[in-house]
Amino acid sequence: MKIFKALVLFLIINFSGLAIGSWLMGNGPLTDWYINLNQAPWTPPGWVFGVAWTLIMICFSVYLAYLFNTKKTNLPILLFVIQFILNVSWNYVFFNQHMVLVGLIIISLLTVLIFFFFFNYKKDLKKRSYLLLPYMIWMLIATSLNAYILINN
Repeated sequence: MKIFKALVLFLIINFSGLAIGSWLMGNGPLTDWYINLNQAPWTPPGWVFGVAWTLIMICFSVYLAYLFNTKKTNLPILLFVIQFILNVSWNYVFFNQHMVLVGLIIISLLTVLIFFFFFNYKKDLKKRSYLLLPYMIWMLIATSLNAYILINN
């Protein structure tokens, strides 16, 4: 039952974060600024982002429910809060403020943090750590997309 309550809590928090990030970026992906950027040839179609983030947040929420049930220290809480702030702020910085370099720094930090979650808690969560794979893969793709835009615009 503790896992279920934690799962529901993290689903609410994580999908709220996606909603806040979406609100902060406004029409970012549909603006002339973004449309006219030189984008990476491997940039997925827009609908892929919604599907990817839905899958990522479901897997991440399950992962967090088990992590917080296993680890009774403050470090996972701090890391989760930092992850939340980085994830939400990237949308605003990149799409709303057009600060591509700062966006790359933020998304790079987020990528490192997600990999830290994986490697630091793999011993405790074992196979459940692989719930982070969608997030890890997506962050590598997203970081490369951000870097491409920085270098080619």
